[in-house]
Amino acid sequence: MTTQTGAAGDASRRKAPPFVGRERELGALLGAARSRPSVVLVEGEAGIGKSRLVAEAVDELRGEGVRVVTGSCHPLREPLAFGPVVEALRRSGPWMPGAGRLDAPAGVLAVLLPELADRLPPAQPWPSGQSAPRDLVARGVRVVLAAIAPVVLVVEDVHWADEATRELLLLLGRDLPADTALVLTYRAGDVPGRGPVLGPAFRRPPGTGGAELALPRLSPDDLRAMARSVLAEAATPGLLHTLVERSEGLPLVIEEDLITLGARLGDGALGVPRSLREVFAERIDRLSPEAVALVNVSAVLAVPAGEQLLADCAGLPPGAAGEALLAALAASVLREYGPDSYGFAHVLGRQAQYDNLPGPVRHQLHRRVLDVLEALPEPPLVQISHHARALGDTAVWLDRAMAAADRAVALGDQGTAAALLHQVLDEPRLPSALHARAALALARTAWDTVEYTRTIATLRRIVAGPGLPVAARGEIRLDLGLMLLNQAADPSGEAEIERAVEELEGRRPEQAARAMSLLAMWETSRFSAAEQRAWLDRAVATIADSPDRAVHASVAANRVTVLAAQGRPEAAGLLSGLPRTDDDPEVVRHTARALVNAAEVGICLGQDARAADCTEEALALSRHHRAHALIVHCRSYRLLLSWLAGEWAHWDERYAAFLAEYVDEPLAVDDLLATAEGVMAAARGRVSRAVERFDRVLTRDGARTNVNALGAAAGLARIQLARGDADAAWSTVGAYLPLLPRKEEWVYALGLVPVAVETALQRGDDRTAAALVEDHGAGVEGLDAPGAGAEQYLCRGLLAAREDRTQAAQHFDRARLQWSGIGRPYHAALADEQAAQALAGLHPAEAVQRLTRAAGVHDRLGATTDSARCRHLLLALGQSRPQSRGRAGYGDELSPREQQVARLLGDGTTNKDIAAALFLSPRTVEQHVAKVLRKLRTTREALRNGPA
Repeated sequence: MTTQTGAAGDASRRKAPPFVGRERELGALLGAARSRPSVVLVEGEAGIGKSRLVAEAVDELRGEGVRVVTGSCHPLREPLAFGPVVEALRRSGPWMPGAGRLDAPAGVLAVLLPELADRLPPAQPWPSGQSAPRDLVARGVRVVLAAIAPVVLVVEDVHWADEATRELLLLLGRDLPADTALVLTYRAGDVPGRGPVLGPAFRRPPGTGGAELALPRLSPDDLRAMARSVLAEAATPGLLHTLVERSEGLPLVIEEDLITLGARLGDGALGVPRSLREVFAERIDRLSPEAVALVNVSAVLAVPAGEQLLADCAGLPPGAAGEALLAALAASVLREYGPDSYGFAHVLGRQAQYDNLPGPVRHQLHRRVLDVLEALPEPPLVQISHHARALGDTAVWLDRAMAAADRAVALGDQGTAAALLHQVLDEPRLPSALHARAALALARTAWDTVEYTRTIATLRRIVAGPGLPVAARGEIRLDLGLMLLNQAADPSGEAEIERAVEELEGRRPEQAARAMSLLAMWETSRFSAAEQRAWLDRAVATIADSPDRAVHASVAANRVTVLAAQGRPEAAGLLSGLPRTDDDPEVVRHTARALVNAAEVGICLGQDARAADCTEEALALSRHHRAHALIVHCRSYRLLLSWLAGEWAHWDERYAAFLAEYVDEPLAVDDLLATAEGVMAAARGRVSRAVERFDRVLTRDGARTNVNALGAAAGLARIQLARGDADAAWSTVGAYLPLLPRKEEWVYALGLVPVAVETALQRGDDRTAAALVEDHGAGVEGLDAPGAGAEQYLCRGLLAAREDRTQAAQHFDRARLQWSGIGRPYHAALADEQAAQALAGLHPAEAVQRLTRAAGVHDRLGATTDSARCRHLLLALGQSRPQSRGRAGYGDELSPREQQVARLLGDGTTNKDIAAALFLSPRTVEQHVAKVLRKLRTTREALRNGPA
């Protein structure tokens, strides 16, 4: 049957009008698809010719040896996680390398593509009730696309894609393999929310090309040319005028008219129907009753179907059904979508025929289709709910829609589940019990998706309305609060969670305790440190009698995190007491989370050795239990700890590689890492880059005042102080100083308090400086915060420097020893330099020794500006510059100083900033710049952002 119908389909395609009027768009699409990697968006209304344009491009690309895989979105797709992409990849089997030759990340696709499992790496099961994270699926898809490249992935009708599929396409578009193009077609007016098809988060990354094509309606000249090519001498001016006027510029309408006319030219009958609906009606009128029955069923089904299903729904025996299907294909009413899959060629054609059916006939067909689908071994629940709804059978459609949503969740298709649940919740006659169930399901399945706006609006409407049980309202409100905080960066989420506590406490203690511990963990200034501890104590008391070990583990992990973040000595013992093994893997995942949090806190508090131990233990547990987000965190802490330990060589390249590896993972863009990059840039004289990094951290999150931003504020203030702008520096640190007492964050050794003290002193506000030092000392006394202890020594040294330079040097030296003991050579060298400055007028020999030692550390790290500052101070103490190579100098090679200048020029640094960074005169910098450009045979503009 497939071979015969395929031939009939080919015959109908040969009658199709020529491709006209889209030469510019075709050229743009081909140009973008050839300049891989690229993302091409093709937008236009129904009937405008999006699929035809893509088909023309695909034919040319395949002729050039480019592979093309295609998937389509449908309005009634049954649950299948990432369905259109999975559908496309199923066709890649012939091109995929043999078993064992694909990288491990592709193994995540084995469950989604069982027919290709023999070519994919072994699948690793995910925890019960969970599906693979979308970013891991995106990585797996990238591996497959890279393996079969050059390749174009086409996804049609993305306006019908579920949220999970749109998010997967977003992740792919942001990081395509080198020889891959992504082509998406869609109708902008039908995209949920009328927003961008991939959401506002999509931006083409550097190096990724593409095009955005909005197809206009065809011009009258193009339409006439299309008609003449089909009608030849029968194309009279009057007929052409009628065809053009009827089409209103839509290629599909005139194509259907021409197909109908072409079939009738031999009869000499040139009557022209008045509308597309009439075109299809007249074409169908020439079919046999059996073929008409098959076509009507296809119009009601709304999705492509197999021959047997069409026959059963039409009530036709196999032989008659086969002949009827051939006739419908030959008449270009239906087309073949794939092996044993037939349907209307276009949504407008199906809608035209569906609208032409009398109401009683439509009702009868929906009933027959519903009965046939219900009797299938695996009933397609999404389609069944659609037909029940069309029949007005509210009870059945709600029941089947909820069952379909449950199946979608079980299959990991959260997007389809969310779409179904939105439909259910929009039903005005929804029974209260089902209302609560659907709302809870939506809150649980959709709170971590990219497309969150609609869900937030729905949940807000639900919790504000009547009829919900109080406990159910509390659970929904809890997830609403999390969505507001995590996705929308809306601080009102905290108030929602606080109200959820009132609704859950005494009714659902486990959920209430979860809400309480979340409030304790959140990083805004809403609650003081004492209030955070009170929330945790309340959570512990709430679940005292609960048998749920997982909720006990969750609250315990949160309690350890908060106590560790506040430098409480008991936190270490509590952490060591958390279970590392348990029959419930969720319990151990909470322990891994606590270890990850302890690692981050340890870095902030100067507990570097403990942080390293926590990182490695957390990494082992996270890998064993496949906690991907925690693995990303652990790797970021490894990177950060290596920077703190003085491993600066190629560190920025390693950081860039880390971000590139986790381009889809928002947790990878870590404030601490970005701050470290900024500090290193400033140390190397790249001030503009440093300011950009610090600003990125300080402006990233409007919903929280993240403690990790303290380091960025300190770094920016140091630059402002170096520029002589103490007022700007005070404004920068002043925004964060109020948090320190309220949140008991004096323990965070991120440089904020020392730079605040130095700024206050430079502004002549000695009283504020002294108060800061005393408050800081009191705030860290008795707590487990060695980094804060080092910073207290620095602060006391700054205060003493004006009156007792010997005492100041002693404080700075204690800070150096403390930083050395922690294992931070850069921090120790800066303290050594401060001690040297204090001793310069008293003990110059010791000052020289300390400056020489600090300069050596800075040289090893590549801290150009810090090294230059030390050597500038050495000159002031009478130390001569190192001897040069002699009169011959470096010839055509760059001297070390010229290499420094070249690197700064490459960053776009001005001569003035180079002079400040290297402690040189403007005239000397001009001479160095001229030599660099002459030796490299380049210009300043060409060198900027280059590899120097």
